[in-house]
Amino acid sequence: MTQIRPTSISDSLPADRQARALEGFFQIMDRWRVDNATARAILGSPAQRTFFLWKKGGRPARLPEDTLRRIGYVAGIWKALQIVYAQPEQADAWVMKPNDFFGGQTPLQRMAAGDVTDLAAVRAYLDAARAPWS
Repeated sequence: MTQIRPTSISDSLPADRQARALEGFFQIMDRWRVDNATARAILGSPAQRTFFLWKKGGRPARLPEDTLRRIGYVAGIWKALQIVYAQPEQADAWVMKPNDFFGGQTPLQRMAAGDVTDLAAVRAYLDAARAPWS
């Protein structure tokens, strides 16, 4: 009997699209004025050498599944902020403002806490803010 293996994101996403995802991630980090240590934590703490290779534009053969998932959350957070706030400057500043929902932490601190669920929590918060009538 043949066993069917589920397709992962990294298996189904071509290398050039994975490289563009990394490029977009670093553009968002620049807009948010995120330091390298925080950006690395958001990505799941890849090896420092790997992180700086990616930041320089080095094309990975294949990104880890967890890294792609994290980049997807960051992209979703950025997009939700653009919808919630009319001014891009307000949207970009939001990640640096303490938030009671996150125990007084800034959303950026929550995103960099280390677990992918921290990114999911920020994304869920913004999705609720975007569509409070749902």
